[in-house]
Amino acid sequence: MPEADVKEEKNFHLDKPARSEPFFLKGSNSLDWGLKNRLSQIFRPESGKTVMLAIDHGYFQGPTTGLERVDVNILPLVPYADTLMLTRGILRTIIPPTYTRGIVLRASGGPSILKELSNERIAVDIEDAIRLNVAALAVQVFIGGENETQSVHNMTRLVDMGNRYGIATLAVTAVGREMVRDAKYMRLATRICAELGATYVKTYFVEDDFETVTAACPVPIVIAGGKKLPELDALNMAYNAIQQGAAGVDMGRNIFQAEAPVAMIQAVRKVVHEGAKPEAAYDYYMTEKKAG
Repeated sequence: MPEADVKEEKNFHLDKPARSEPFFLKGSNSLDWGLKNRLSQIFRPESGKTVMLAIDHGYFQGPTTGLERVDVNILPLVPYADTLMLTRGILRTIIPPTYTRGIVLRASGGPSILKELSNERIAVDIEDAIRLNVAALAVQVFIGGENETQSVHNMTRLVDMGNRYGIATLAVTAVGREMVRDAKYMRLATRICAELGATYVKTYFVEDDFETVTAACPVPIVIAGGKKLPELDALNMAYNAIQQGAAGVDMGRNIFQAEAPVAMIQAVRKVVHEGAKPEAAYDYYMTEKKAG
C-alpha cells in the first residue's frame, strides 16, 4: 500500500476553468473516445488533414501497374503515408506490424473488372477487422448505380458494426460510367453517405463548385486520386481540393505510378499538410527526383 499523503497544501487550480476542447475533425465531436482516437491515426491533429495511400486496387483489378510487387514498390512509400488503404490480404502478408499509423481496410468486394462492379458485398467480418487493429473500414457506395440500394445497405451495416466497436466507416462514392461527375452528383452522393452514418467520405474532385460539395457534407471529405495525371496536374488537384474544404487526399496511381514515387508522396504531403503551392511542391518533387 502506498503511504498516505499527509500534506495539507493542495493546489486545485481554482483560477483555471476545466478544459473542454472540441475534437479537431469536422462532424466528429460527439463520437466515442475510441473512435476519435482511431480517427487521430488517420488525420493528423496538427493539420486536420490526411495523406492516405490507396493500394487496394488489386481487390478487383489484380496486379495492376505499380502494384505488381507491393513489397518492392510500396513499402518504400509507407513511412510517408498518414494511413494505408488496403486489403487484409496485403496487410497480413506484406505490411510490417511495426507500422503504427492508421489502417483503412477495404471491407467490400465481390466482382472483378470483368463483371458489374456495383454488385459488391461486405467481404470482411468485424471480428477480423478488430484482430487487425484497423482504424476504419472502407466500403464502396454506388449512388445511381444498378445495385445502389444493396451498396447503401452494405454501408449502413458496416456503420452499425463499426460503431459497436469504435471503428470508423469510410464511404467511397463510386461513379458509374453513365453518371456525370459534377458538383450536383457529388453533393448527392456524399450527403447520402453522411446522412446514413459514414464517418467520412471519399469522392472525386470536380473543377466547378467543389466547395459546395464539402460545405454540404457534415463529415470530412477526402478526394480520390483517380487515374494517373502528370505530376504537376495531380498536385494542382490536391491543392485545389484542400483549398475548397477537403480534409485530405487518398491517392494511389498518382503516387505509385509516378516516375519518382517517394518524391511524389512527399510533395503531396507538402501540399496537404503545409499548404504549399503546387508549383513549389513540384519543384520539390523534381529536386528529390534528381537526387534520388
